[in-house]
Amino acid sequence: MAIKVKKRNFLKKKKIKEIKAELGEYGDLLQGKKNVEILEAEPNSFILLDGEPYIIIIDDKPFPTLKAALANQIEAKTVTVDMGAIKFVSNGADIMSPGIVDTTQGVEPGDIVLIIDETHGKPLAIGISLISGEEMIANESGKAVETKHYVGDDIWNFEL
Repeated sequence: MAIKVKKRNFLKKKKIKEIKAELGEYGDLLQGKKNVEILEAEPNSFILLDGEPYIIIIDDKPFPTLKAALANQIEAKTVTVDMGAIKFVSNGADIMSPGIVDTTQGVEPGDIVLIIDETHGKPLAIGISLISGEEMIANESGKAVETKHYVGDDIWNFEL
């Protein structure tokens, strides 16, 4: 599935403020950026920060891309998966509770979380938590995080 670009234009300060609020703790990505553009594309639109696709719009909600997470040391809510889960995560699978070894404090249902590996702490995916962090670690079965973007997907490989 290729990404098809429709149009590209700069965002007004008011819209940038709205997006910053929606991003929550990831709002710092927009701090001090001079060129903030929206790239309307199919199936998902992007927000370009100084020409880089750092934010993606999925289901009308902004998410940081993994490239943004790697390029900026973001203080984010994380879910740490064991090494056995990496193969599945990098194929776009949702995160299941048995593969989770740790989470940062305060992870609640509906939060945007960064999925990282336990050995290197590198971001593998970004998703929405379905249950609290405590439940993720305690549960022995069931889905814990819905994956929205992962290493190797069309978003990861997207270039202008």
